[in-house]
Amino acid sequence: MLGIAERDFHIIKYFSSQVMISGGKVIEVSEPTMSFCPLASRLYKGFSRTAGSDKEALKRAIKEAIESKIREYGLFTGKRQLTFEEIAIPYGASELMMFGLKKRMIDAAVVVCEGVGTVITNRPEVVQGIGARLNSLVVTTPIREIIKELKRLGCLIASRKGAIDQVSGVKTAIQNGYKNIAVTVCGASAGRLEEIRRLENESGASITILVVCTTGIGEKETDMVREYADLVWSCALSGIREKFKPLAKAQLSRSIPVFALTDKGKELTLAYPLDLPLAARRELCHR
Repeated sequence: MLGIAERDFHIIKYFSSQVMISGGKVIEVSEPTMSFCPLASRLYKGFSRTAGSDKEALKRAIKEAIESKIREYGLFTGKRQLTFEEIAIPYGASELMMFGLKKRMIDAAVVVCEGVGTVITNRPEVVQGIGARLNSLVVTTPIREIIKELKRLGCLIASRKGAIDQVSGVKTAIQNGYKNIAVTVCGASAGRLEEIRRLENESGASITILVVCTTGIGEKETDMVREYADLVWSCALSGIREKFKPLAKAQLSRSIPVFALTDKGKELTLAYPLDLPLAARRELCHR
C-alpha cells in the first residue's frame, strides 16, 4: 500500500477548509468553519455573504476556485507556472517580497511551494511565481518537474520529500551567504518563530518574518506572532485585527489589513511601489 509520501498528494487550507488534491484534481473538501472571506468573495464566484449559510455550496465554490488555479496556472502539476511579475493580490506576502528583492531590501526569500516544500530564491519573479496564487500549504509530496524547474531557476531546495520546514530554510539561506532574509510562516506554525529569531541572533543575519494564513489560530500562536513577527496578515479574522492594530507601526490595506509590528516590517512595506492605480493607493494606509 502506498503511503502519502510515495504518491501525488497535497493538502492546502482555503476558506477554513482542508482541501485535498491528487492527480491534478480536488479529491476532497472538508466542511468550512467560517462563512465569509472578503478576499475569496472578491476573487471567485460563490463566496458572497449570502452564500455563507449553505455549506455544500461553499464546498463546491472552494473546489472550483482551486481547480481553476490548477487549470490556468498548473498548480499541483508538472506544468506549474513558476515565474510571474505582476500583482495578483494587492499587498500580498509574495508581492511584498518581490518588491523587496527588486529594491534590494532583502537578498533572499524563504517560501513554500507545492511539489517541493521549502524553497529559497533570490529572484523577484520566482518568489511571485511561487506565491501569487498558492494558498496555505499543509502537506505536499514531490513533483519532479517543479523541483527540476526551480533548480534551473537557481533556487535552493531546503527540504526533502516535500517537507515544509521554514527553520531549515532560513538555516540553509544563512549557510549560503544570504544576510537579509525574508521568510513566510503560516499562523499555525507560529510556535517555530522563536527558533527563527534564535538563528538570527546567532548568525548576525537580518531576518524579516512574515506571518500569513492566520485564520483559526489560537491564543498561544497569537502570542508568538505578537512577540516574534515583523508583519502579519489578518486574513478573515476580526479578532486578529483587533489585537494587532493597536501595536502596528504601519498598516497596508483596509479590507484585509497587513500589520507591520516592527520597524523592520515597516521598512519592508516601503518596498511597495507608490505608482499604483488610484483604487489600490486608497487601500494603502501607512501611519
